[in-house]
Amino acid sequence: MIKPSMPANEAERLAALQRYRILDTDREQGFDDLVTIARALCGTRMGAVTLIDRDRQWFKALQGLEGVQTPRDEAFCAHTILQPLQLTVVEDTLQDTRFAGNPSVLGEPHIRFYAGAPLLSSDGYALGSLCVFDSTPGVLGGQQAEALQALSRQVGKLLEMRVLRQQIEHHRAEHDWYEAHLAQYYQQLEQLNTELSEQTRTDPLTGLPNRRALAAALSEAIERGTAVTPAVAIVDIDHFKMVNDIHGHDEGDRVLTELASALRSQFAGRGMAARYGGEEFVILMPETPMQQAELQCQYLRESVSMLPVGLPITVSIGLATHRPGETPQDTLRRADAALYQAKHQGRDRVIVAD
Repeated sequence: MIKPSMPANEAERLAALQRYRILDTDREQGFDDLVTIARALCGTRMGAVTLIDRDRQWFKALQGLEGVQTPRDEAFCAHTILQPLQLTVVEDTLQDTRFAGNPSVLGEPHIRFYAGAPLLSSDGYALGSLCVFDSTPGVLGGQQAEALQALSRQVGKLLEMRVLRQQIEHHRAEHDWYEAHLAQYYQQLEQLNTELSEQTRTDPLTGLPNRRALAAALSEAIERGTAVTPAVAIVDIDHFKMVNDIHGHDEGDRVLTELASALRSQFAGRGMAARYGGEEFVILMPETPMQQAELQCQYLRESVSMLPVGLPITVSIGLATHRPGETPQDTLRRADAALYQAKHQGRDRVIVAD
């Protein structure tokens, strides 16, 4: 373990931190919300908004474990503030001499992955970080890195809003002017939070809704309680591993995006197509009788052979309709069992669940 050094501008940095008058204040929902979004985007169990004081790291928001502060010498984010213009990403702490012997690595919470985006004051001093971390090694994709940096800027805006609120309390005579600017900051923050929340429901490669969005849509379709219950189909690309192994992952990604485009075209306005994970997709067909749902799946299966990918691609499909009293997960499990039968019976076919 290597203890973090002091920034060259430490005195000025601490003065900037004190101007915000935020240390040892209560938790606030706005900071917690940004940590929630950061964790969802990066796929980690833990996250925090940290501020680096003279001798300690203090948490304004903390999720996934309990605590208020840690010694500065043990703080990952004390390293992050040394590079205020870039992310600090540690894919495996045991392979990084700065952190390999850290108590938080060797003991609870056994941190193995860490990514921190510096929090900058309005005059450019690094005050702390918005960070996500987990107990297993990991990587941070390009879009995840951009989103984490965008969220750290929003934490900075929250800090600026706190200063504005303090000024409003001090300058009652200028109340209306400050309220207008505060409302503008909140409007910008809410808009960005809405956009980032939408990202957590969209698959970045294909642009289709992801597993989370599908689960919400399926639950809503079931709760609607219409006379014709929704149908669900799980679509799996046959021998997809061979495509990646022989032609490379770029070609595999092209196959996934072309299939996603076909799914979007066929089911736009008549249901939802979502990427379920890997080479699996799920089609939700609300208020669709089984016979009609099966015909749509057969049409999809046949049309896959005409995808403009230059490869002999086929799909296997498991289809199930929701039964009264079933949970959404029960319906998906029956569709998955039907998909398994389709694979077992030779692939390139549609099997309807019992």
